[in-house]
Amino acid sequence: MFYSSSNIKKNILILFAGSLLVTACENDIKAVQALGQKKLGVEEGKNIVSILSSAGKQKAKLTAPYMLRYQMDTIKTEFPKSLHVDFYDSARNVESQLFAKYGEYKETQQVVFLKDSVIAFNIRKDTLWCDELYWNQSTGRYYTDKRVVISQHDPRQKLAGIGFESDQDLKNITIKKVGRVFTGQQSFFIAPDSTY
Repeated sequence: MFYSSSNIKKNILILFAGSLLVTACENDIKAVQALGQKKLGVEEGKNIVSILSSAGKQKAKLTAPYMLRYQMDTIKTEFPKSLHVDFYDSARNVESQLFAKYGEYKETQQVVFLKDSVIAFNIRKDTLWCDELYWNQSTGRYYTDKRVVISQHDPRQKLAGIGFESDQDLKNITIKKVGRVFTGQQSFFIAPDSTY
């Protein structure tokens, strides 16, 4: 077989390019593993004021001293140092308020989870106390399957129960298992679903 110098040069070039290609395809195992890991992006904010609106009308104003926003598959915003929300009626008057020591908002679900000293009250002086509460932002409803205490101004009464649902202005209240609070002591009696 006859090899010309140009053939030899081509073969050397092909071998050299092939070795470079093989070397370039070799990856560091740690670099490959790092590609599969999603890096968690966290945004931090202080002295937060957020206006919630619908159809161009202000519906609520949230204030919080500290916020963390996690960029994950589901975007989650956390308020680990308390939050306060003012809810407005159509004339932009404060209709009800909400306070909790901790809150967590899942944007795709439009649901806020509140815990630790949750208090909600309205302009009629009705007040709700509980340890855990969910607020569905799209429906404007509160709900929980935990214990609640409600003080109503008219008629003047204090109710305790397990399981609760109402509008965010504390109208149309449903308590699953109802009891009454007497002199600070809670005596529960089981009743079928009751609406107050």
